[in-house]
Amino acid sequence: MKGPKYSVIELLDRLVSFDTTSHKSNVALIRFVEDYLLQHGVVSQLVPNADGSKVSLYATIGPENVAGVALSGHTDVVPVVGQKWTSDPFTLTKRDGRLYGRGSTDMKGFLACMLAAVPDFMNRKLQVPIHLAFSYDEEIGCLGVRPMIAEFGKRLTMPRMVFVGEPTLMTVVDCHKGPVRWHVTIKGRAAHSSMAPLGVNTITVAGKLLGEIARIEADLKEAPQDARFDPPYATMQVTKIEGGTATNIVPVECTMDFDIRALPGVDIPAIDRRIRAFANETCLPDMQRVAPEAAIDIAIANQVPPFAAGEHSEAVALALRLAEQNETHAVSYATEAGLFQTGGSPSVVVGPGDIAQAHTADEWIAIEQLEKCSAFLTRLGDWAEHGSAVR
Repeated sequence: MKGPKYSVIELLDRLVSFDTTSHKSNVALIRFVEDYLLQHGVVSQLVPNADGSKVSLYATIGPENVAGVALSGHTDVVPVVGQKWTSDPFTLTKRDGRLYGRGSTDMKGFLACMLAAVPDFMNRKLQVPIHLAFSYDEEIGCLGVRPMIAEFGKRLTMPRMVFVGEPTLMTVVDCHKGPVRWHVTIKGRAAHSSMAPLGVNTITVAGKLLGEIARIEADLKEAPQDARFDPPYATMQVTKIEGGTATNIVPVECTMDFDIRALPGVDIPAIDRRIRAFANETCLPDMQRVAPEAAIDIAIANQVPPFAAGEHSEAVALALRLAEQNETHAVSYATEAGLFQTGGSPSVVVGPGDIAQAHTADEWIAIEQLEKCSAFLTRLGDWAEHGSAVR
């Protein structure tokens, strides 16, 4: 079946035009992709969220029910609210060899390259299938890819390996940190500020927790480091704190969020136990002596595993071969690669664009980066057509 053939830039223009900010639906974009693939004879399988407002898409080109190479990218983008753009963020604008638009780098540029490669993939007699995976809500905790991975080996074919196309300037990334985010709710007792001893000041309790978090952060800096990362240690910081209602009322409730960007190998459960023990053993007894109903609730709001491909990764070996490189890199930002790997599919991160442009006003991607990615995918097609050996 002969479907429409569009350039990478034409496809990127269409993808950018869909406002898929994470708090909005991505269904219109997915329907466009589904229809485009169907015109080329490729049937998609959809994995919607509970209310159908968000959808992941998985499709296979080549032999069915065979583990192949998955090309994976998220469809959501971060907000443009509060940013000063010099052009419409949802209209692709070309200037001086750059393409400006929200998501152009993170990561619709890679998605456009994937889609533009479909006619070439379809014209080949692939021995190894190429899977296309589109997810949602990566920007708010890699939420959408999880239900799709849960279908691997069931409704969806488990990939032999996964290439996650986050912006790496087309270098091969085999390792990244993993974020863990906690949410804390502290409940005390209100009182008139002139009678403060009758109340439990939750902001004061939060201050004690802040001190323990700072001590943990200091300990992380003293732990074994990895010079491949910048910074070379796990970082931990409080990112949000709210409490109090008026200057003459002892604060009855305070909430706070904090997170860690963990190196592979950092013992997250041990850190979680330490924080809970400090709250329960150091903070809570004093609170409940005044107010038995006082409480501290600590919950892990989201966790994305650190990613380490491993020394003998087939995915890394193939990515290096296709990228015509012999060196891998580590990054401090997170991707869906760790989730794919934990789900049973060896992964690697390689994609067009510079992470420095992600989430910025006037986000842009160099046309030269898209050309490099397209050449990479052409070489992937060559490999998938002529043999499955990596080394």
